[in-house]
Amino acid sequence: MVIPAHVRSELEAHAQDEIPNEACGLVVVTEGVAYRYIRGRNSAASPYRFELAVDPDTWFLEDDGYELAVFHSHLSSPPRPSRTDVENIGLWAGRPYLIYTVRTGELAAWTIADGSIEPLPLVSAPIP
Repeated sequence: MVIPAHVRSELEAHAQDEIPNEACGLVVVTEGVAYRYIRGRNSAASPYRFELAVDPDTWFLEDDGYELAVFHSHLSSPPRPSRTDVENIGLWAGRPYLIYTVRTGELAAWTIADGSIEPLPLVSAPIP
């Protein structure tokens, strides 16, 4: 997955804005390239887990051919899915799952399915 600089900047800004809690949202992807970021609300309001809330109309982007990837931040733990992430994967099983660590500035992507965690290669790209 390619993450253009403007999308990564939005992920980082949202993560910073939500401290001390985890931020979450959706990355809109087309043809393997992150197109834009849609900020969500962490209805759990927690530094240890997230419950993604977005405008319901956001889900219709998939009908228009876009792929939706879930994003959330970790305050200090590595950008790897936690046990809580794996246990609560639900709708996101097998889909791109991005995690940003505020403390280090690291961004990583994964897929999680049937308890298995697989890395998803990320490529940074300049602003088009």
